[in-house]
Amino acid sequence: MSEGADDRGSEPRPTQSPDDAVGSLEGMIRRLETIVGSLDSDTLELEQALALFEEGVGHVRKAQEILADAELKVEELIGRDGDTVQPLVEEPREADG
Repeated sequence: MSEGADDRGSEPRPTQSPDDAVGSLEGMIRRLETIVGSLDSDTLELEQALALFEEGVGHVRKAQEILADAELKVEELIGRDGDTVQPLVEEPREADG
């Protein structure tokens, strides 16, 4: 058997490089772009397309959570009205005396 050969048939396996860690928003976006490109190619079997679509939906949901958390953090920092800026970390006050 040649190196890299797979004797499990044509079972779809999503591939990811270490640079596309799904834990980061940027990694998810890169992976989603790859998935969309693959789905647009019209060369996938139905099972492969469904597996990639399912993976993509998972990445989109996780990305939405990350963005919602970031939005909350921004609202905490600047206030909902956008006029009040809150410090990220409270500065310790020195005692008088």
